Amino acid sequence: MKFNDTSSLLAFLKSRKSGSAKAMGAPGPTPGALDEILQLAMRVPDHGKLTPWRIVVFEDEARAKIGEAFRARWAELHPEHGTDSLDFQRGLFLRAPVVVAVISAAKDHPKIPIWEQQLSAAAVCFNIVLGAQAHGFNAQWQSDWVAYDDKAKAAIGAGLDERVAGLIYIGTATVALEDRPRPEMAAIVSRWGK
Repeated sequence: MKFNDTSSLLAFLKSRKSGSAKAMGAPGPTPGALDEILQLAMRVPDHGKLTPWRIVVFEDEARAKIGEAFRARWAELHPEHGTDSLDFQRGLFLRAPVVVAVISAAKDHPKIPIWEQQLSAAAVCFNIVLGAQAHGFNAQWQSDWVAYDDKAKAAIGAGLDERVAGLIYIGTATVALEDRPRPEMAAIVSRWGK
């Protein structure tokens, strides 16, 4: 099967791709490996050293417990939906052994724009993906409806003034990772003044 090439940093960056959370299985990272992945994730640009983000980890039975909250909220939002739809929402975080929520906690600051703080949280998300993949795991950065619904966000642990920057699913790939088409450089890169 094709996976990410971790033989060197350049090989990894040239081959890096995400796999679907739907195609993840056990094992997930050990507590020690997850701690290292999260430590790597914090090595991001952070103008003003504000740490404008937090991390909430869902593993073991916590994934099923949060799933019950998602199912209840989905039933409240969509009372016309049947058991299959409700069960799907219950299983959102069961697709991978570990789910990491990155919470953007950006606040008004006299020198650092909120946008820069939010970008820092996005960089944390991607560093979690990179760190997990460098450890040989599959990882996918998603959001889904639970990142935008106030009650679901609260269940995850985000405050009303916070945003879910990403939900990072981490596990072992059960199928080969497929590359997606990448844009042609000429279509997206310009050189100013030329």
